[in-house]
Amino acid sequence: MPDAEMTALLQAVLDEVCAELPPWDTTTRERVAERLRNLVRSGRSSVDELKRAGRDALIRAPTMWP
Repeated sequence: MPDAEMTALLQAVLDEVCAELPPWDTTTRERVAERLRNLVRSGRSSVDELKRAGRDALIRAPTMWP
């Protein structure tokens, strides 16, 4: 579980990356949040890395094909 400072950073990056999304697009927001959590779990948590991963999650929609 991330500490309060990391939680605040993740929330700020999530809000910034998803600022242009309509409020009802919770699926995309959840996908971005999951990408950010996975990045932090892997030990990478710089602001630039988080923003890059968040933007990448917005652009690359999940697919059922490998």
